[in-house]
Amino acid sequence: MFREIYSALTSENTLDRAFEDLTRMLEHGAWMFERAEAVLHSKVPAEEVRAPLYERDRAINDRERSIRRKVLRHLTVNPGHDVATCLALMSVAKDAERIGDYCKNVFEVGAFYTEGFHVPRYQEPLDSMADQMATLFELVTSATRNSDEAGARKALTQAGDIRRRCDRLIENLFKDEEQIEFHEAVAYSLLTRHYKRVAAHLSNIATAVLGQLEDLDFYSEDDENGRL
Repeated sequence: MFREIYSALTSENTLDRAFEDLTRMLEHGAWMFERAEAVLHSKVPAEEVRAPLYERDRAINDRERSIRRKVLRHLTVNPGHDVATCLALMSVAKDAERIGDYCKNVFEVGAFYTEGFHVPRYQEPLDSMADQMATLFELVTSATRNSDEAGARKALTQAGDIRRRCDRLIENLFKDEEQIEFHEAVAYSLLTRHYKRVAAHLSNIATAVLGQLEDLDFYSEDDENGRL
């Protein structure tokens, strides 16, 4: 489905790079997530990552504005043409932009919380989800670039799994009667929220790849029992 959308858009000079912009936004987001995780686990100093990470975020914002300009030009020159497609493209560009913001949030947890993680029942699931997220970025980026519907479906399944695991982890934090240091518990809670939102935005982009435009920004109860 996305390949058909791409063909329709690239016939116009003003939009011939719109999907490349979106793919680059996803690539920047994946890089930001990987560097934020490196800071979180004290593999690199926060100050070494801060400037390039925020530079990537600005690049994401620039790409989103570029997509908007191309869409508006297309609709101005061709009023009434490809309206649904253009609206969907602007919607998923916003998803990609929000991913950059949440990656910054993950970085900030690593920069501000420096006491380390000492509760395996929370640390280990979060580490596992971070690994899943790296794969999810690859799936969605490839599906967007190549209009790969099979890859998009795989991404949706994986994103749903991450969101459900996040829900369970938050529920366990609330019910936990064992002693956890306050700041560490806050860090676990924030990371869970940020991971869940990154997965949700990647899921939205995968939904667009499948052409299911009516499902953008909606999740079934089977996928998610509530939002953070």
